[in-house]
Amino acid sequence: MSAGPGLEFENEIAELESQIATFERQTERSDEIDKEIRSLRLQLIDTLRQVYGSLDAWQTVQVSRHKNRPYTRDYLNLAFDEFVELYGDKHFGDDRAMLSGFAKLDRFKVMVLGHQKGRTFKERAACHFGCAHPEGYRKAMTKMRLAEKYQLPLICFIDTPGAYPGIGAEERGQAQVIAESMFMMSRLKTPIICIVIGEGGSGGALGIGLGDRVAMLQHAYYSVISPEGCAGILWKSHEHAPKAAAALRFTSSDLSRFGVVDDVIEEPLGGAHRDHHQMASRLKSYLSRTLSDLETRSIEQLVNERYEKFRRIGVFLEDPSSSMTPSPVTNEA
Repeated sequence: MSAGPGLEFENEIAELESQIATFERQTERSDEIDKEIRSLRLQLIDTLRQVYGSLDAWQTVQVSRHKNRPYTRDYLNLAFDEFVELYGDKHFGDDRAMLSGFAKLDRFKVMVLGHQKGRTFKERAACHFGCAHPEGYRKAMTKMRLAEKYQLPLICFIDTPGAYPGIGAEERGQAQVIAESMFMMSRLKTPIICIVIGEGGSGGALGIGLGDRVAMLQHAYYSVISPEGCAGILWKSHEHAPKAAAALRFTSSDLSRFGVVDDVIEEPLGGAHRDHHQMASRLKSYLSRTLSDLETRSIEQLVNERYEKFRRIGVFLEDPSSSMTPSPVTNEA
């Protein structure tokens, strides 16, 4: 699949792809031209491997936001056998930034939740660029209850820069509903798999991010705040976003080392946006293996392990000398 518009660090890659396309468009092909095409293709593979094997944090953010990167609906079409979409939160309306519905993955019947950004500008505007409103998370919680009721594993695809920050969303209880969603997921009596497929920003990601297994794609990021948001707070300018990205340590290699995510799913060479089908195949294999593993555990064991898993995240120190110890009581005449 064509990668579409190149990123700023892909100039050499774009040049090689352009040369290959020029040779392939020639109507009269000779052995010499075919040999040159093969040589350029090998050079392209080496360049892709070199560039994408050494991405920094800000470059990873750019890849995670690529306009041709597969979204939740793409994976539903490519990796799942069936999908029946469910709408509405039964309170306010239907949030198109949050997809939900019944699905079938090989022998498993599951419930799927996921952020959706949209391809065209019209779709992106309707989906609020992947930023869900409170009704989106209320819709998600309604479907979580259905999954628990019918004993369906829950699969969550995370891809959002954050929850929608508008006044209307705040008036309808944005922070409260995200907290309620996280609390519900921590106690939900069904297996839960969460995968960061692109952006995993702030509470918008955490709202559907508590699972028995939390994974992320190789070139995704998962953070308490977007790099632009962090730069705006610390340096009062989005120009410092690359510096903030490096400081936040939110890439897959960082989070795997810190124990925040359980697994990292390798992307095709050059990123998921270059080969949707191969990425969907790898994602499907991971989901099938993980569902098979989780079904061997009892519900009580899953919930207990889920609790302990999130209690272990993070590092802290306790200074014994700072603890308050009572002084011995003495009676003096």
